[in-house]
Amino acid sequence: MEGTTNTERNTMNDTITPEIGMGATICYYTDRKAVTIIAVNESGRKVTVQFDKATRIDDNGMSESQSYEYEANTDAPIREFSLRKNGRWIPVGQDMKSYGNTLSIGRRAEYYDYSF
Repeated sequence: MEGTTNTERNTMNDTITPEIGMGATICYYTDRKAVTIIAVNESGRKVTVQFDKATRIDDNGMSESQSYEYEANTDAPIREFSLRKNGRWIPVGQDMKSYGNTLSIGRRAEYYDYSF
C-alpha cells in the first residue's frame, strides 16, 4: 500500500473477492488500521471486519518507515462496509460521496502518521 494513491487502492478492490479470514485495511485520511474480514454476506457486497492487534516491530521511532506484525483480536470492535456503485468499500451508513473511511481488501497495512 505504501506508495499507492487512494484511487489505485480502490481500483485494486474491484478484482478481489472478499473471503472470511482475509486481511484488509481501513484507510482514514492519513492513518491506516489493519483488520480481518469476519463475515461476508451472500452477495459478497457487504463485509464485517474486526480490528487486528498490530504490534510495531521496527526501531524507526516517529518515522514513515513502519513495520508491523498482526494477530487476530476477537475482543476488538467490528465495522461493516459495503461495496458501492463507485467501486469503493464504504462504511455502512456513510454516504458514498463523503470523504470518510474506505476499506482496501487483500492486505493488512497498519500505519500511523506522526505529522498530525
